[in-house]
Amino acid sequence: MKQKNLIGLLLAGGLFILGFLLNGNVGLYFNFSGFIVVISGTTVATLLSFRIEQLRIALKVVMASYRKPVKTETEIINILIDLSIKSRMEGILSLQDEEQETSILFLRRALSCLVDGYRAEQIREILNTEMYFFKLRREDLERVLRTIGEFFPVFGLIGSIIGWVTMLGGVGSSLIILKAVPIALTATLYGLIFANFIFLPLAANLKERTNKELLLQKIIMEGVIAIDSELNPVILTTKLESFLTPSERNSDLVSYAKIKERFNIQASEKEHEERHEKIRQEKSETENLNAIRIER
Repeated sequence: MKQKNLIGLLLAGGLFILGFLLNGNVGLYFNFSGFIVVISGTTVATLLSFRIEQLRIALKVVMASYRKPVKTETEIINILIDLSIKSRMEGILSLQDEEQETSILFLRRALSCLVDGYRAEQIREILNTEMYFFKLRREDLERVLRTIGEFFPVFGLIGSIIGWVTMLGGVGSSLIILKAVPIALTATLYGLIFANFIFLPLAANLKERTNKELLLQKIIMEGVIAIDSELNPVILTTKLESFLTPSERNSDLVSYAKIKERFNIQASEKEHEERHEKIRQEKSETENLNAIRIER
């Protein structure tokens, strides 16, 4: 998916630059004075609005959102089903190994609560609190990016005003007017480009990733609580599939047959007898219904 995003970015960016090239003199779009006004003004406003540490965290999260892919819902469901089977066969304490191996911090947190013997209500409360503050932190970082994105057009407008004031002050001098007009126009252009090509898309991407991770955390919470209640893996699969879209439910989720084959689970003789008895009863009822229909 990221490769498709990169290809789309390159194509759209190339067409955008081509639009400038078709107009002839590309040098007209570059003005150092307008660039300095927009960048310096936005930087000052940003530093006055946010702490350096907050900006550093925002940069770190944004870079991670593009570098580290998020697991899909199907992958998370498969992991939870594997853990469910392991806990049923080897006990809840066997999940302590998985607590250190998984790369998902929220899942590690959930497994830690499970291994430490917390009740289901306590696990749900702890994980809901974790999700709540995770959402608050991400919304705060998204607000930082959107605020910076809103600063750029404003300082672009300020740069335009500076250019127009300079132009009006040099009425009668064509040299001053020729220097002022590019500042007025390019400053607005730079402000719009930085806002709508960089910071607002970054904020939108961060919001989309946050919603995705919150969904995964919800799946993990329900799965871990189900493991604690020793829910049957097949029932657990059906329950967790409710988080997926209908098209995603057709993907290769772990089936009961695959579970039995993978873990060498053999059905007991009693289960075989009960299953055959149920089939015989259903067959007998069907034959009786058919006989009734024939008599009628």
